[in-house]
Amino acid sequence: MAQDPTERRVVVTGPPRRTRRLNGYRPRTEIDEQTTLGHAYVRSLIRSQLRAALTVFAVLVLLVGPLPLVFTSMHDGADLEWIVLGFCVYPPLVLLARWYVRRADRNEKDFVRLVEDR
Repeated sequence: MAQDPTERRVVVTGPPRRTRRLNGYRPRTEIDEQTTLGHAYVRSLIRSQLRAALTVFAVLVLLVGPLPLVFTSMHDGADLEWIVLGFCVYPPLVLLARWYVRRADRNEKDFVRLVEDR
């Protein structure tokens, strides 16, 4: 009682359990090999860092730029100038620096996440 070999064949279909890269594409190799796509990745990081730096610079100019005009318009003592510089300007500068460092770190983490393909 031999069965026909075509009757024993069972076809199992379903989604693949593991996915592998077919072409071995890695953004890190694009950057290392300095391809056009690699330049685009690096350029996007530099643009985001530059955008954060220009934002900080604009706020700094708006905050500190008018101070010489304010100081020349005040003819009173120099004590008020030091109070303004110490208590009114220093805390926003510290907050601005803190924001910039956090933003730069976030930009770098986003870039690493993009390059490492996570």
